[in-house]
Amino acid sequence: MPIVDRFNGLLKARRDEQEVQQWMFSLAPLGVAFVFFFIFLLPMDIPRKDVILVTGLAAGFAGLEGYWVYRGWRRQEGLTVVLGIVGIALTALFTWSYIQFLGPILRDVFAGWAA
Repeated sequence: MPIVDRFNGLLKARRDEQEVQQWMFSLAPLGVAFVFFFIFLLPMDIPRKDVILVTGLAAGFAGLEGYWVYRGWRRQEGLTVVLGIVGIALTALFTWSYIQFLGPILRDVFAGWAA
């Protein structure tokens, strides 16, 4: 299929009605994996463990969104592709902002809570 036909097919407004349920169900394995990741890192004494947890969560979510971009491309569902790319961009933005700004602020807030 030529690339022009592929893009024309992506622009059509055709979607599966069960798409949201399938996306929510695909979050279940990611949630289970993150729980095990969190439990594995919990007893370790690592500086800035929160950055590792946020980065791990963001990597898993971006990978899931990458799958949905691929799936939307294969099924010629343009909205799925766009939403996947937006999800990856928002995940990257959140992770970057957490590392740059939010992490130190939240660490200070929660350190005051623990005292």
